Parts: sequence; structure tokens; C-alpha cells
Amino acid sequence: MAGLRVTPARHQGRERLYVTLPDGTSLAWYDREESRLSLVRPDREGDVLAALAPYVTGEVTVGPPPVPTPAELDRLSLHPDDDLAPNRPGEALYADLDAVPVSAAGRLLHRDARQDALAAQRQVGEVLDGLEGAGWRVLHAVPLPGAAFIDHLAIGPAGVLAVRTLSARKQRVRIADPMVRLGRSAPVPHVRWARRDAERASLALAVAVAPALVVVGPSRLETPASPPGPPDVRVLRDDELGTLGRLGGVLKPADVESVYAAARNRNTWIRA
Repeated sequence: MAGLRVTPARHQGRERLYVTLPDGTSLAWYDREESRLSLVRPDREGDVLAALAPYVTGEVTVGPPPVPTPAELDRLSLHPDDDLAPNRPGEALYADLDAVPVSAAGRLLHRDARQDALAAQRQVGEVLDGLEGAGWRVLHAVPLPGAAFIDHLAIGPAGVLAVRTLSARKQRVRIADPMVRLGRSAPVPHVRWARRDAERASLALAVAVAPALVVVGPSRLETPASPPGPPDVRVLRDDELGTLGRLGGVLKPADVESVYAAARNRNTWIRA
């Protein structure tokens, strides 16, 4: 409509386009960052859009921003130091690697083992992060009291998983609950530790958490034939992780966001 004016301005650090009548009466404003149009006079929507057409490209959302959910409000109020979402896969191992000198042979082997563990956690973390499009939210290196960590916490339609990562590096892996034997090395109770991580996560989050053990790069993975693997622990090769994206039926999207909002708060884990 002829006569409407479009004036650029900044409001609280955001760039807006204000649409007004010639006498200065405000009809609407357009937020360029959100591509959202807020109307003061809804009956003039067509005129406002026509006036903005030379200044706007792409789709325009008309109406106020959606009301934040309780989970979003919790996230907005979370102090950055308490937010676990920025944690990288294997976050706890970076400092350990820096602290291990590369001098004696024993220390060098210890460093190599930590590097393999870090590479495995990064590989698993990358796959889990890729499940976001299937409705999953993921946290890495979740700290527990006593200097312990949950490698990955996956929250999605299939429920909540406490994921423990095991680097196999082309070795034969044999699982005999609760022990896991890697190559010719001595058995280690990884299955028991996976259960313990899930139990502590369930206590902290007040929801059911299932344990999962992801074996990265094994030449062969042997589990008990009946049932296949420990009955309560999901055992997966790293190339089977993508199957989680096809599972569902446990948590609705709103429940996923609610659990994720609690899980990303460092203070949640104090009682784990």
C-alpha cells in the first residue's frame, strides 16, 4: 500500500524494520534475525507484507514468538559454567593426555591407550550427535561425583541411554557378563561399569536409564549366544549405532526436552 514507511532500527541489539503510517503510527515490526513479523494492526497484514517485500527474502513468520516451555526456561536460566551441553566427546581425556609425559616407555603406552580411548569416544560422539534429526539429544563426558564420567548420555524416542565406549582397535572382544576381554589382555568388568553408570544416571534424573556398551573397531565381537549379550545391557558395534534412530515408543518429544534440560545442568549430577 502506498504511503507506508519502512524504517530500519535496532532494538536491544537486534535489527528490526518498522512499518508505520505517514503520521508515524506503528503498524508492525519485522525481526530480521528470526524472520518474524509482529503486527500491531492484524487487519493491515497484507499492506504490511507488500511494503516489506523489497526488503525481505525468504519465508516470513507472522505472529509473536512461541511461549517458552518450562524446559526452555530452565535452559535460559542456566549459568554457562553449569551447562554440560558444550562438552566435547572425551572431554575428560584431554586434560589426562596433557598430564601424561612422553618419556618412559610405560608412560608412552599409557598415553597411546588414552589416545585410542579419546578417538573412540569422538567417533561414537559424532554418530550420536548425528541422531539429532531423529529426535535425540546427546551429552558427552557427564561428570559424576568422585571424578567419574559417563562417556555419553543419549536421550531420545527410545528412552535414555548411558553409553560406555570401548576402543577395540581391530582386536577380538569376548563378553562374559560382567567381564569383557580385549585381545589377550586380562578381563575387565566393563558390563558392570556400564550398569553402574546407568544406575547413577537414573538416580540423578529420576527416570529409567538403560546401560549401553559400544565397542569401536573390533575384529570380532563375541557375546553369550542365549540371550545375545547381557540381558539388560545393549551391546553394539560402532557401525550399529545408527539403528537407534529407528527406535521409539518410550519418550515423547516434550519428555525428551525435559530430561535433556535437567541432564545438561551440572548440579543435577551432584546427587548421582
